[in-house]
Amino acid sequence: MKRILFAAAATLISTAAMLPAQSFAMGDIVVVRTAPPPPRHEVVPAARHGYEWAPGYWNWTGHRYVWERGHWERARAGYAWHRPEWRQGDRGWELDRGGWRHGDRDGDGVPNRFDHRPNNPNRS
Repeated sequence: MKRILFAAAATLISTAAMLPAQSFAMGDIVVVRTAPPPPRHEVVPAARHGYEWAPGYWNWTGHRYVWERGHWERARAGYAWHRPEWRQGDRGWELDRGGWRHGDRDGDGVPNRFDHRPNNPNRS
């Protein structure tokens, strides 16, 4: 009986050891106790019509930081690209993974709620 209890306890402890103790996720936000490395310098290629440049960032895989290289994203009408961003909060370092966010109909980078002319067809 003691062997069975010992085996069950060892299994439980080894399973708990595999869980990431340094991070937890809330929706698209990841919280990590250790600070990310400094950002790497990337050369931004020349602009491409109909595309947005998504800059590289340090991503958390659950066990370590991994650099995600910058890439081109096809532009989406009515959406604005928000780059991933690390912020230091009360619980640790928080990664907002960014992505496309709705609310910029004319594509000028100003959210509609702050834009005096959100449907301006002659934006520059």
